[in-house]
Amino acid sequence: MGQTVKKVWNAATTIVVAAAVLAALAMAGARLAGLRVFAVLSGSMEPEYPVGALLYVKPVDCQTLQCGDVITFLLAEDTVATHRIVEVLPDENDPAVVRFRTKGDANTAADGSLVHCKNVIGTPVLTIPQLGYFVEWVRRPPGLYAALGAAAVLVLLACLPDLAALARGDPKKD
Repeated sequence: MGQTVKKVWNAATTIVVAAAVLAALAMAGARLAGLRVFAVLSGSMEPEYPVGALLYVKPVDCQTLQCGDVITFLLAEDTVATHRIVEVLPDENDPAVVRFRTKGDANTAADGSLVHCKNVIGTPVLTIPQLGYFVEWVRRPPGLYAALGAAAVLVLLACLPDLAALARGDPKKD
């Protein structure tokens, strides 16, 4: 019975640790691939980008953007939005620079201000539903503390069988 419990325990901890590593790689790997990750916090682009989704955004050359493209952009210094381009306009002062009129798919009217090319972060390339809720929760306390605590507990649980064997004086089996 003891060996079966140990095998189940090892399998369970392996799965949980692997899931945690995959989640970390999904976030860090995106950065290494040049992608930025954002959580969808409003329903302005539903159903294509539902509230709570995690959005992966790749950089884009503004000159290649056209009506119908979806862009992620700085709405304010600390606010990011993802909306569809409904009109491409030359800048009033420099015709070589473009501005974009945008609108959320679920919104009835276009956004009140134009998006300058320099404020465009990129275009969404991947969406993972529901994962944005978790990412937003982990980004700040108390979620950050809970995630760090859970990671510490996982490491401890993964080492627990070996620590128990050591305490009993059992020889280590390879």
